[in-house]
Amino acid sequence: MAEARRNFYSGQGKRPGEDGVDSMAQGRNRSINELLVSLFNHVMDLEAKAVITEEYSDITNNDMHIIEAIGVQEPRNMSEIARRLSVTVGTLTTNMNGLERKGYIRRERSDKDRRVVHVLLTERGKKAFYHHRDFHKKMIKAIVKDLNQEEMEILYRCLVNLDVFLEPGGERT
Repeated sequence: MAEARRNFYSGQGKRPGEDGVDSMAQGRNRSINELLVSLFNHVMDLEAKAVITEEYSDITNNDMHIIEAIGVQEPRNMSEIARRLSVTVGTLTTNMNGLERKGYIRRERSDKDRRVVHVLLTERGKKAFYHHRDFHKKMIKAIVKDLNQEEMEILYRCLVNLDVFLEPGGERT
């Protein structure tokens, strides 16, 4: 991956024997693709190592993302959490059973509509939430530490474009 970064910054991301803007652009695109794949893998690996510590060894990284989707604000219902995670309520229910058994969440039926189940984090769940959030804060700080305001705006626009592309039904032109 270091080679892809060097090629990107040095303009050497083109095939041997090719010249011109198109081949440079193709090389840059290839380097960007390699960086994105590498970043995804590194983030997933690092996050698992940083977030799933001895204290949280009884849950998975996926469980930690469910805890994040529940949040520490007001209670959320199962449909809302499932939508935030792009999973079915049935899939989420299986994970919630484990998180409840381990003491990270509590489920309560709505007083207004008994069919609605609200999910809240317990104190243990809130502690896990903040632990996970702190990892992401450190990651963002490391990403933007050397960027000026204009560069941060460009990075933000690039990430929004990527997010739109990755969304179900996103623009893939």
